[in-house]
Parts: sequence; C-alpha cells; structure tokens
Amino acid sequence: MTARTLYYARGACSLASHIALEETGAPFETVRLNLQAGDQRAPVYLAVNERGRVPALDEGGWVLTENTALLRHIARAHPEAGLWPESLRDQAVADEWLGWLSTNHHPAYAHIRRAERYSADEAAHPGIRAKGADTFGDLCTMTEVRLSNGGWAVGGRYSVVDPYLLLFWTWGRGPALGFDMAERFPAWTAHARAMAERPAVQRAFAREGLPLPA
Repeated sequence: MTARTLYYARGACSLASHIALEETGAPFETVRLNLQAGDQRAPVYLAVNERGRVPALDEGGWVLTENTALLRHIARAHPEAGLWPESLRDQAVADEWLGWLSTNHHPAYAHIRRAERYSADEAAHPGIRAKGADTFGDLCTMTEVRLSNGGWAVGGRYSVVDPYLLLFWTWGRGPALGFDMAERFPAWTAHARAMAERPAVQRAFAREGLPLPA
C-alpha cells in the first residue's frame, strides 16, 4: 500500500479522519500542526495544502483535503473495515449526515473561533461569537433529535459518520462553548461514550492528548 501521512491539529476537525484511519488498521504516519503557532501557514505545509488548513492526507505525493472527502475515501479504500454503508439508501443517509455536519455545525463553530473571518470590525466580534454559540446550540438540538433512537448514526452500523459526530460533540464540551453535553444532549453523549469504548478512538485521542468522553 502507498505510504500515508495525515496532517492534523490537536482537537481540530482532522480528528474525525484521524479516527477513521485508525479504524482501518492500515499503517499511516502523522504530522501534527500547531495552529496557534501558525504552522498551517508555513511554506513547508503550504507545499502540501495550499489552502493552509487541516486535515490533509498525503498518499505517496497525492494529496486529498477536506474532511468529508477524506472520510469517504478512507472508507471506500478499506471496504473490509465496514466504514461505509452497503445499501444505497444508507449511503445516501451517510452523505446527508456528512453534509449536515460540514455545512452547518462547522461554519457555526467557525463564527465562535474565527470571528475575524466574518468581520474586520473587532467591535463586531463578540456579537458574532455569541450568535455562533446560539446557532451551534440549536444545531446540536437538531442532531440530538436524530440520534434519539440510540445506536450508530446510519442503519444501526458503525460508519465514518460516527467519528465526525464525535468531533462536534467534543467541540460542544470544549472551552469555546462549555456546554454540559450530558445534560443538554443525552443521546449524543451516549453515542460519544460508545465511541470512547472503541480502541481506534482511544488511540487517536491518546495521540492527540484529548480526554475521552465520560
């Protein structure tokens, strides 16, 4: 197999792809970027991903970016791992989930962490962050409803959607938001705790130095 290198940052959206790679059991290397130090803008990384963001997956010089693309690629490259649904309808639901999370939760969180992207007026930043937090909370409520039947996200079987869900759960509990996830979103928290029992999740969290859901 072609050598693989995942470029990631601690606790960033790359966590989802990090877990998915661990789930395959295939060998890969990692390069950790410090976003606060500006590693993503260094020429050595821009030569890998000119967009200056994580994740990026280098397979022998062929580079793929964007989390949802990585998740689909990893799953399809390893059908034996069972990370992508089999039926057409479950595949459609998986795509629906990936689209929902990437185009809703992620931009809302960016308003909290990257207010400068949305206004050059620093006086406007607190309002942008506050609205982003409210929106993220509303989106989490909608996701909670979808997970209220319990189990994995798609067809009762584990898939790459589940690591992506776990990512946004960790952001909800993180310092930028500080949500009491167990109180506000018990079904999603049950999902996160089930994820924490998986060895692949444990390995990825240990490498990134993150506390497991509890």
